[in-house]
Amino acid sequence: MAKALNAKATVITVTEPLLINAGTADGLAWIPTKEDIDSYDAACKERAGKVLEEAQAMAKQIGLSVELLHVPNTHPATAIIETAKSRGCDLIVMASHGRRGIRKLFLGSQTSEVLSDGSVPVVVVHSRT
Repeated sequence: MAKALNAKATVITVTEPLLINAGTADGLAWIPTKEDIDSYDAACKERAGKVLEEAQAMAKQIGLSVELLHVPNTHPATAIIETAKSRGCDLIVMASHGRRGIRKLFLGSQTSEVLSDGSVPVVVVHSRT
């Protein structure tokens, strides 16, 4: 779409922060060590790098230059909306997961949140999984 419209494109991937179990009714809790957090952050960075490398390779195949962005330790919908606003994006294109039956009536929670914000138009495409 960006190539057809001669538009700039930014590919963003967002990784959420490590969830910390602050405690349960029985008093048990898991608080990660610095090593746990560092390991999680490194794994997220590696996974994000692979996603962005794949996106760049696909863009290169069609002759499209893209900006690549990894936003770590953030709520995905929030990061997508804030990035689109701060960069003056005219459109957000997001994938939805291919669901069947009653589940197909619902979009993913991140997609739903971005759509409900309404500050930047959104196109939702069916992801190939």
